[in-house]
Parts: sequence; structure tokens; C-alpha cells
Amino acid sequence: MKQEFELKTEFIKLGQILKAAGVADSGMMAKQLIEQGYVSVNGQTENRRGRKIYPNDTIHVKLEEMEEIYVSDGVETE
Repeated sequence: MKQEFELKTEFIKLGQILKAAGVADSGMMAKQLIEQGYVSVNGQTENRRGRKIYPNDTIHVKLEEMEEIYVSDGVETE
């Protein structure tokens, strides 16, 4: 399943975006997904829960159904 996540700040940490996007039910689940190698950012397997995620990053989570999160810039400019 593909989804777009509008980032309203400069960045978000990987564990936080997994929870915010509904891929992980808790911080512990996000940590386990990352530690077990199910998460990649921009095509690279990522094992750091605190990795900073910026607009235009793409996150893939290998579950029963592949989850894809595209991070867009939701920051309002004046």
C-alpha cells in the first residue's frame, strides 16, 4: 500500500513516522521492525530508529503487504 505523509516540520525521526503513518502501533513495534531489517529508506536498509526523515524521502516496510510512505513537504510558506 502506498501513502503520502505531509511533513509539517523540517524532519521527523524514522520511528515516529512509522507510528504516525499507522504502520506501527507503538514505538516498540517500530523499533522491532527497524531492528529486524524490515525498513528501508530511499532503497537502503535502515537500522537507526532515530534516522531523520526529510521531504522527498521514501520509506518501504516489508510486511505481508509492502508499505510505501512518500514524505512530502507540508510546511506552509509565506
